Amino acid sequence: MTKGVLLFASNNPQVDYIKQAIYCAKRIKQFLNLPVAIATPNGDYLTNQFPFYKSYIDKIINIEATNSNQVRRFRDGVYSEKRLEWNNLSRADCYELTPFDQTIVMDTDYLICNSHLKTVFNTKEHIMLYKDYIDVGYNRTNTGLDMVSDKSIPMYWATVFYFDKSPMSQMFFNLVKHIKENWNFYRLTYQISQGNYRNDFAFSIAIHIINGFEKREWPKTLPGKMYLTVDYDVLYEAYDNTFKFLIDNTMSGNYSAASIKDCNIHIMNKFSLGRHIDREFENE
Repeated sequence: MTKGVLLFASNNPQVDYIKQAIYCAKRIKQFLNLPVAIATPNGDYLTNQFPFYKSYIDKIINIEATNSNQVRRFRDGVYSEKRLEWNNLSRADCYELTPFDQTIVMDTDYLICNSHLKTVFNTKEHIMLYKDYIDVGYNRTNTGLDMVSDKSIPMYWATVFYFDKSPMSQMFFNLVKHIKENWNFYRLTYQISQGNYRNDFAFSIAIHIINGFEKREWPKTLPGKMYLTVDYDVLYEAYDNTFKFLIDNTMSGNYSAASIKDCNIHIMNKFSLGRHIDREFENE
């Protein structure tokens, strides 16, 4: 059976997700040694601007550019904030798009620092993902990342997940598509105040429905832990499997230093991550 990682990247005017995807793939090669496919509407930009991409990307899957009509807030720490276009509608199509029999999908800002995820290929589970996470800002309690809404259901993360080519996986992604196509109905049903479609929310709702609207032990969690920093935090140095951050535990501009080593991590500040990648790619 074929095994690999699928990434999605759709650029907006100020966030280069293609660049992130190549760096993410570089780390996948280093720590997981798996083939990487990228689904993108920006294939020409990838091949023209990053001629070294073939060292890390094994397959380009060209998808149509879409206008999600969604705008979200992107922060670069506490003192910089921009509202930019946000296209994240293709994740529901990963069952049809993947070239692999067993697939790990991850966000381009999810950075691999160990080999833990490789063990998913030996599991009998059809779908695995994270519900729990560890915030590097360990004193923070108000990130709003635990529930789909205040009085609704727990949130599962579409940041990184595993699936196989089984009828169960196909049913799950068909349901996610249905939720996406009827987003206004489902977001109101689950008391989600924001209008933007989010993969995390759609996955969480699909899990809730499949579990019969009850709390059950499905799906199983991925191996290892998911660490994260929010976009109030700033990545200021990284090398190999160590990342150093300025962490704002109070989200008020009072920064303290923190570092993490050998742990896979979701870095939400796209701008500070981009600056680090630029330094990494200077010698490519």
